[in-house]
Amino acid sequence: MIPSAFDYSTPASLDEVLQLLAEEGENSKVLAGGHSLIPAMRLRLAQPEKIIDIKALRPQLSYIKEEGDLIKIGAMTTYYQIETSDLLKEKAPILPEAASVIGDVQVRNWGTVGGSLVHADPSSDLPSVMLALDAEVVLKSTKGERVEPVSSFFAGILQTTIEPDELLVEIRFKAPGGKKSSYKKLPNKASHYSVVGAAAVVGVADGKITDAAVAFSGLAEIPMRFDALEQKLVGVATDEASIAEACKGCASGVDALEDLHGSQDYRRAMADVFAKRAILAALSK
Repeated sequence: MIPSAFDYSTPASLDEVLQLLAEEGENSKVLAGGHSLIPAMRLRLAQPEKIIDIKALRPQLSYIKEEGDLIKIGAMTTYYQIETSDLLKEKAPILPEAASVIGDVQVRNWGTVGGSLVHADPSSDLPSVMLALDAEVVLKSTKGERVEPVSSFFAGILQTTIEPDELLVEIRFKAPGGKKSSYKKLPNKASHYSVVGAAAVVGVADGKITDAAVAFSGLAEIPMRFDALEQKLVGVATDEASIAEACKGCASGVDALEDLHGSQDYRRAMADVFAKRAILAALSK
């Protein structure tokens, strides 16, 4: 299908982008990698009046760096840059691990982390990983800058709390020093999107889990963490049987997604399985 008619702008600077969003943000869409927006436009699921192509910002917003105790990632950093980052492999290896199983080589070379978060597809991988890392997003507009935790950023399927005049420019989080992490998922065989996935970041001492963050992709309308599961894991021994028991029924009360890839009951059951697998994979490192 052919997209509906739209105006197309290619601003040359961040200030120009923010000005366009201030003037026409309500009826505009920002184009970064385009792997989510373009298909939606072709299906006319998205019909923006204006496209703001921010390709000129790639040099400015493509970076992975450490400042103090924070890891900062520019919003236009590609999945491939995350997958191959030596800094992330050392400080937050769960991110390169998750990026390596996104889509295919072409997608990873052009798709961006900022686009993934703003698009808010419930089956996307990086939102759940960022949730497990307690990340924050930095949002800019002509009115200034604000920081929002990822935990409150997602509002529903393909919905976030970003305002029409805002641009996501950076993701940042504290490096989980000394903790172990892993991301495991049941992928859709065609798209490689997550049917159900789990991102686990765990602390361990004396053969027992001291703290845990476990976030799920593909399970519900937004990436989710369960306080009950994370509290239950504290003090649990690191053997498979103990972890399996702690994860049992972790998603039993969730209003899970249901589609041709899996029923609600199937997704809830897979949440148990992949929480266990992610935790065990983390502990094995």
